[in-house]
Amino acid sequence: MKPSKLQDYLRRCHPDKTKKDLKYVQTLKDKFQKRPTLDRMFASTSQINDDGLRASYNISLLIAKSGKPQLPERS
Repeated sequence: MKPSKLQDYLRRCHPDKTKKDLKYVQTLKDKFQKRPTLDRMFASTSQINDDGLRASYNISLLIAKSGKPQLPERS
């Protein structure tokens, strides 16, 4: 966002934050960028978790291909 539009937005929507200094905004930005996201959670998984995920996917694929979502009942 352009700085002039950002200042206008800040004045209109967050008037209580207009007197805050630059350090406050930078810490907000850092917190926002460091928050956990799905991409970061899956990127940090180990090889063991990847193997488990791949096995789970393959089993789900086999179940979907068979067309039988449930195990047969035992009598």
